[in-house]
Amino acid sequence: TAPATPTAPTTPPAPVTPATPAAPTTPPAPATPVTPDPTDGTTEGSLKPEECAPRCEVRCSKTHHKKPCLFYCKYCCAKCLCVPPGTYGNKEVCPCYNNWKTQEGGPKCP
Repeated sequence: TAPATPTAPTTPPAPVTPATPAAPTTPPAPATPVTPDPTDGTTEGSLKPEECAPRCEVRCSKTHHKKPCLFYCKYCCAKCLCVPPGTYGNKEVCPCYNNWKTQEGGPKCP
């Protein structure tokens, strides 16, 4: 008989490891604004009635005639549901607020 030729030892195949399912990803939490957008509430009909008082406080914060300013600002906001941004001017962003005039033709809304 012929002598056996030595063969290289064979390595057994590596065991198949089951694929582990990826960890479920949770959707990111919606970002909550830290500060409200100052442009919110400046277009006609964009405010709720309960939002008028705080907006008018800001609008009338620099006047020396605070009581009438607040009265008319709240009155106008109740009708128009908007208050222009800032303490003065900018009425063009809220046409209802801007175009409401007194009997004398002056601006009704501060």
